[in-house]
This record gives sequence, C-alpha cells and structure tokens, in this order.
Amino acid sequence: MTEPPRPPEGGGDPYQQVPPPYDNQQGYPPPGYPPPGYPPPGHQPPPGYGYGYQPGPSSADDRTWIVLTHLIAALVAFLSSGLLGWVMPLISLLAQGSRSPVVRAHAVQALNFQILWSVITLVGYITACILVGWVLVFVGWLVAWIVPLIAGIKATNNQPYRYPMNMNMIK
Repeated sequence: MTEPPRPPEGGGDPYQQVPPPYDNQQGYPPPGYPPPGYPPPGHQPPPGYGYGYQPGPSSADDRTWIVLTHLIAALVAFLSSGLLGWVMPLISLLAQGSRSPVVRAHAVQALNFQILWSVITLVGYITACILVGWVLVFVGWLVAWIVPLIAGIKATNNQPYRYPMNMNMIK
C-alpha cells in the first residue's frame, strides 16, 4: 500500500494545483484572465451571436406576427387533431419572413416544430390499428397545441422561447 502525499513544507493543500506561469510558448493566460477564445468575465456577446439567440421584436407589427404565429398554430393544431398546426407558421414565414428576421426566426422554429409533431401524429393515425397508435395520436395532439400556446404566452410578454423536442428541418 502506498503512503498518501505529504503536505509541502510550510503547510498548504497538497491537492491544490497552481496554474503554470504565463508563457507565450505554452499559450497559458495570466491568472485571472480567461483562456483564448473566451470573452472576459461580465462580457455580453454581441447581438446575433451564440446558440439559440432570438432578438426581440423590433416593432409592434413584428410582435403581432410572432404572437399570432404561435397562438394560431396552437389553435389550428388543437382543432385539426395535431395535423395542420404548420399552416400558420408557413403563412407567417411567407408573408413576413423576407421583411423581418425576427418574425422569420420565430416562424421557422414554429414551422419545424409543427411539421415534426404533425408527422408523429400522422404516424399515430397510420398505426392506430395497434393500440400504440392511439397513444401517439393523443401525445402528438397534446404537444402540438400546448407547446405553441406556451410560446405564444411568452411572446406576448416579449420573452424569447425555444421550442423543446424540435428538429431543424427548415433553416
């Protein structure tokens, strides 16, 4: 059996690791500075930078389109048993996508989500002869209208929202 390491002379923690001094040849930053490629502490990334960034609406018209995209998609998904929730996001994308990048970002995200859950619901209908199909239909219907409803509520409060359980099919 080996003996545990002894503390250095003068006390101190033997497990505390001291970073090596700054040396341009090794590429280590001085203590207290972030590694290369990372912003300094307290620094905010510029707009449009980073994963999942969605800027807020720039006008009342943009906000109206964003809210209607999510809420009407939820209503149509509810009424169509989860199959047609993609229609309103597509309308928003075609009508306002070229004019407003913010509306386009929300419409594309909602469209990807609704297409995915419409396909899942359709698979449920196709496999309904097996009892698992009805479970897929029910889950697809619930998700296809509840999640956009939450997104619409967040949009009315001017808060960004990222759809869970989503795939990026349309960019």
